[in-house]
Amino acid sequence: MFKKVLVLSASVGAGHVRAAEAIEKAFREMNAAEELQHVDTLTYTNRVFRHLYAQTYLDLVNNAPEILGWIYDHFDKPWKHARRRLAFEKLHTGRFVKMLRRYEPDIAVCTHFLPAELMSWLKAKKGLKSRQAIVVTDMDVHAMWMCRHYEQYFVPLDETRVHLSKLGVPEDKITVTGIPIDPVFALQKGKGDMREKHGLDRDTTTILISAGGFGVGPIEHLMTSLFDLKHRAQIVVICGRSAKLKRRMDRFAKKTQAHGNLSLHVVGYTTEMDEYMAASDLVVGKPGGLTTSEALAKGLIFVIVNPIPGQEERNSDHLLEQGAAIRCNNLPALAYKIDRLLGDEQRLARMQANVQHMAKPRAAYAIVEKLLEIG
Repeated sequence: MFKKVLVLSASVGAGHVRAAEAIEKAFREMNAAEELQHVDTLTYTNRVFRHLYAQTYLDLVNNAPEILGWIYDHFDKPWKHARRRLAFEKLHTGRFVKMLRRYEPDIAVCTHFLPAELMSWLKAKKGLKSRQAIVVTDMDVHAMWMCRHYEQYFVPLDETRVHLSKLGVPEDKITVTGIPIDPVFALQKGKGDMREKHGLDRDTTTILISAGGFGVGPIEHLMTSLFDLKHRAQIVVICGRSAKLKRRMDRFAKKTQAHGNLSLHVVGYTTEMDEYMAASDLVVGKPGGLTTSEALAKGLIFVIVNPIPGQEERNSDHLLEQGAAIRCNNLPALAYKIDRLLGDEQRLARMQANVQHMAKPRAAYAIVEKLLEIG
């Protein structure tokens, strides 16, 4: 058991924070730390830096994803930009550095590269004795995850392990665990039971859509494209915390209430995403690292639509290569592609088996177990 553990995330999108929360939950369930804190690194920075790091990222996702893709590729050069980036970060993260030195945990577990880079610098230059583990939250490892001073990397795939090893990380410091997701996704919940619990038909193909993941884009366009489905299906639309989006989807559902083979179920904010995933057969959306790992854990084939250039494009490549997803680049063809999949039982079964092979629902536990092993 560790005396003091710090889990460090950064609220740039939701994935890094959700990964940190999963690790925190695993630590608590395994009684692996006497004292445990989860800290969002950005809360210890100034307003300008927070805006640059978080809001600018979301603005680019929603309004200029092609620029985000260019930035991702431009900075994916190990060590090339590290010194200048660190110099900039040090100007804006003094409060975080003071907090870290004051708390001085036995180990810090980083689910974002910002705290990992700062910790590495502190260990090298300021004599910080805390150990650190770095948890990569996408299937590929970007150059910004690279640090000089660390005790362990946790990565999602064997290919990611090989990549890190070729970049100079010792193999005994890389562990393949998968991306950490809430341990609740590891619990087995029957598909039929979950459909019944949430007011869905037990015997109808169920398609899950996380509408909030489509940003400012008109989700109605995606929904309309599904109306051409020839297979009978029920569509569950998760709107998240956006009340405005929920109202839009409710109005859309009323307009299309009597549409042919489809029924539409609109859900607002929910803490039961694992149950909606357990009830579903396919998930339509963007393959962020956490969403992808959750979907795989619940046995869902991914239907990839308009992935963000950069990390989501690379996540897409891995899913497609492993036969766990299909991709639609043109919304008018979405129903056609899903119909082809649903109409080919052998292909559907192969893809479901591929999903099971990729799934790592206990990744958060595996990370804590490894940390306890290395002490």
